[in-house]
Amino acid sequence: MQKSTHLLSKNRSPENSISASVLSRLLDSYLLACDIASHSDRTIQNRRERIRGLLWFLGKRGLETCGLDELRQFMHYLGHGHEEPGGRFGCARLTKASSPGTIKSYHSSLRTFFNWLVEEGELESSPMERIKPPIDRPDQIQPFSNDQLRKLLLAAKKTTHPRRNEAILLLLLDTGIRASEICSLRVCDLSLQEGSIRVEGKGGKKRSLHFDRETKKALYLYLAEEERHADQALFLSDRGRDAGEGLTRQGLLVAIRRMGKQAGIASVRCSPHTFRHTFAISFLRAGGNVFTLKELLGHTSLAMTNRYVSVAQADLSEAARRFSPVAHLKRGKLTQS
Repeated sequence: MQKSTHLLSKNRSPENSISASVLSRLLDSYLLACDIASHSDRTIQNRRERIRGLLWFLGKRGLETCGLDELRQFMHYLGHGHEEPGGRFGCARLTKASSPGTIKSYHSSLRTFFNWLVEEGELESSPMERIKPPIDRPDQIQPFSNDQLRKLLLAAKKTTHPRRNEAILLLLLDTGIRASEICSLRVCDLSLQEGSIRVEGKGGKKRSLHFDRETKKALYLYLAEEERHADQALFLSDRGRDAGEGLTRQGLLVAIRRMGKQAGIASVRCSPHTFRHTFAISFLRAGGNVFTLKELLGHTSLAMTNRYVSVAQADLSEAARRFSPVAHLKRGKLTQS
């Protein structure tokens, strides 16, 4: 048998694992390769955080190499690390279980990273190929009711930063924007005159979203509080060490949860994504079509958008009966050609 000419790095261990210290050193090279490949800043940042999570775990457990067994331990930790003293990753705030979607995102980032290590000759094959991704069952879609929305807006007015929080809630509701997208907005992305914002979604894809008069008014009042630079973050944090900096996704989530608690809302999850659900279902109920909704939400496939159709199915079925050509024919209302 002809001997393989594929050269492997001396960093590789005999058991198809790699030194944790080498893994840490190669992270910067990997992220540079991602940047050269024109991956979005958010994609690179997410991969950096997830791989650093793995490195933190290896160090905390005193593991000097990383292979199949260590990766399996880490994937298990992602689902149970919140049970340990001090919270997941040693963060006291991370005391709730990771969602299947979050764990699946870690799996995806690590699989991509270890595939790159194989391409670079650091590993003969990727140990991640032997770890199946977790099943990510979509969350049950439950939107806010109009009464709950009114209570949230009233709660926003009672916070320490009422104008900012009211503007955030209205923009979330009026556009269906993602949490990561709203936190990435700069002042220059906003056009109050046109009532629109420029958004960079997943994969660096850009789109424009439009909002109504009430949202425009709330944004105007918020920005009128102090002079702002065009390249400054649109929504600023007002708490902790990040005060004055751009609002983070975690900060946004905490703010909305606080408002939900203040509003006495317990039957629906108070999160930015629930506003996205509410926007999508309201859009369909108002007669909007699923193809337009796909573009507004920044979905890459229609299958993702179709999740909302089943929720609004009762209204859509009623609309189908109301606009039935046969029913109109019997009533003499069919359009004459």
